[in-house]
Amino acid sequence: MAVGEDCFPIMHPVPGFRLGTASAGIKKPGREDLVLMAIAPGGRAAGVFTQNAFCAAPVQLAKAHLAGTATRYLVTNTGNANAGTGKSGRINAARVCEKVAELGDVEPTAVLPFSTGVIGEPLPVEKILAALPYAIDALSEDGWTSAAKSILTTDTRPKGASVQLTLAGQSITITGIAKGAGMIKPNMATMLAYVATDAQISATRLQTLVSTAAECSFNRITVDGDTSTNDAAMLVATGASNLDIDRLSAEEQTRFELAVIEVFISLAQQVIRDGEGATKFVTVRVTGGGDSAECLAVAYTVAESPLVKTALFASDPNWGRILAAIGRAGIANLNVDAIQVYLDDVLIAEDGGRAASYTEQLGQSVMSQEEITIEIRLNRGEARETVWTTDFSHEYVTINAEYRT
Repeated sequence: MAVGEDCFPIMHPVPGFRLGTASAGIKKPGREDLVLMAIAPGGRAAGVFTQNAFCAAPVQLAKAHLAGTATRYLVTNTGNANAGTGKSGRINAARVCEKVAELGDVEPTAVLPFSTGVIGEPLPVEKILAALPYAIDALSEDGWTSAAKSILTTDTRPKGASVQLTLAGQSITITGIAKGAGMIKPNMATMLAYVATDAQISATRLQTLVSTAAECSFNRITVDGDTSTNDAAMLVATGASNLDIDRLSAEEQTRFELAVIEVFISLAQQVIRDGEGATKFVTVRVTGGGDSAECLAVAYTVAESPLVKTALFASDPNWGRILAAIGRAGIANLNVDAIQVYLDDVLIAEDGGRAASYTEQLGQSVMSQEEITIEIRLNRGEARETVWTTDFSHEYVTINAEYRT
C-alpha cells in the first residue's frame, strides 16, 4: 500500500557525484542491495544521525570518520542493520570501509558506512566485501534511480527528488534519494537520505544547512513513533560547478537554501506516503501555540495516537479521539474552550465541544479522502508547526509481524 501515484521524478545528475549498485545477496539472492557513492576530490559531506542510544555500528563509525578526513565514499547495504552487534559489528563496519578505501585508493576514514535492515544479526561482511568491486565498477553520475531502488527495505517504491536552479547566471543541481517506511519517528532524521549538489559550500555552512533542512523535513514526520538505530541524512556538496554559495547575494543564497530544503521536504513526505501499510497521507497542523515546543507536542500526540490513526484508516470521523489526544499532550494551562479543530476546512470542534455547524456527513466527506489535514488552532500565541503522518492499517501489523520471515 502507498498513498498517491508512484511517479519517480527525472533525476538530474550532479557533477562530481557518482553512484553504483551491486548484489551482495544479503537477504535475497540476486537483489541489488549494495550502493556505493563517490564524491569527487575537493567535495564535502555533512550529516545528521539518529540519537537512539543503541545506534548501529555504521552510525558510530560514520560519525567518527566524518569528523576527520574529507569524505570520498558513502557505502550502504540493505537487509542487515548491523545494529545491536557490539564490538564485532564495529569491526565488520570498519572492514567494509577498509575494502572501499583499498578499491578507491583513499584512507579508510574517507569512507562512511551505512546499513539498514534487521537489527541484532551479524553483518554478512564477506558477501559485502565480495560485491564491492562490482559496485565501484558501476559508478556513474546517472546511477540515482538504481541507487534509489537498491536502498529500499519495506518500502514499496523508490523515493527521489531533483531540482535545478540558476544562480549568478549558472545552473546548479540538487538531487536526492531516501528510504524509509516504518520505524519512523524523528530524533534527527528518520531513515536514510542522501542529497547532493554541485555547489561549493564551506564545511560549517554545509553542516548548518543539513541540520536546518532535516529539522523542518525528516524531523517532522512520524509513522509509528519508533526511532531507528540506523537513521542518517547526508548532504554532499561536490563543488564541481565552482559556484561558491558564500559569494552570492543574500537573496540568491536564500534561494539556494530553500531549494535544498524543498528537496528534503519532498523526500520526507514521500517517506510518509509510502509508510508501512499507509492508506492516508495526513498533515497535522498546529497554530496559535505559545511556542514551537508545545505545537509539536500537540501535533505528535495526535499524529501518533493509535486511536486517531485507526479511525483515519476506517475513514471514521471520530473527532472525540482528536480532542482526547490534544488534552493529554501535556500543555500547561491549556484553555480547551479556546481551541478550534478542523478537518480540512470543516470546523468540527470549538468552545470545548462539537461545533454547531458540524455534521457527520461533512466529517465523513473529509475522512474518506486519501489526503487529510487536521488543523488545531490553540489560539494562545503565534507559534505554528506541521507534522506529517499516516493511518494504521491491517497491513502495517502484517508487515511488522512478518518482518523477519
